[in-house]
Amino acid sequence: MTVIEANDISVCYRLSGDRVLSIKEYLLQRLKGKVLYNEFWALRHVSFTLKKGEVLGIVGHNGAGKSTLLKVISGIIKPTTGMLVKRASVAPLLELGSGFDLDLTGRENIFLNGAILGYKENFLKDRCEDIIAFSELDDFIDMPLRNYSSGMMARLAFSIATQIEPEILIVDEVLAVGDSDFQQKSQKRMNELMSGGTTVLFVSHDIQMIQDLCSQVLWLEHGEIQALGAAEEVCKAYLEF
Repeated sequence: MTVIEANDISVCYRLSGDRVLSIKEYLLQRLKGKVLYNEFWALRHVSFTLKKGEVLGIVGHNGAGKSTLLKVISGIIKPTTGMLVKRASVAPLLELGSGFDLDLTGRENIFLNGAILGYKENFLKDRCEDIIAFSELDDFIDMPLRNYSSGMMARLAFSIATQIEPEILIVDEVLAVGDSDFQQKSQKRMNELMSGGTTVLFVSHDIQMIQDLCSQVLWLEHGEIQALGAAEEVCKAYLEF
């Protein structure tokens, strides 16, 4: 079953071409019709399909459009043109700490983040101890998140998203955060999810990890698809480029 269809997706950001120093000045300029914009196309005509249980790696240099594509699939932003069809629930692991409240404890953020992902309180209560155990944050789970390191936040985010067994998991560089032991543990958990039928979109600059985890790879440059195909072939072409 096809769970994601991206049909001719393009995303355009409007960047102000003027240096406006205040909201008042901006509003005055806009009323006069003098606000100038530059168009930046982060994605251009991106199309692909992904079936249940497939793992798609996404590679490209910084600014290639990888994170923008993940945000479109996650529903954070809408495409300027084109159409995206999703036939399953999505658990995104994007910017570190997104969906977290730094003033709440790690335990409270499990319920907050889980609710954002669409899970009910009773379900999260049943899974809470498993999430804490996987994150290895037992001694810190009742501390406010503002006291966490970036690696600790990544552990918690990954544990919440993967212990609840999402239908579609979106991962943007999160596996690269934390010590080597937790990275290996995370990769093992990813393998378990993939063998269990979870569909995964995975962005990383670690080409070896992309080849190890992904069945196919999408290569983006300047918002456009350069190649889409078998992981080994596309990664080889990307490295040569």
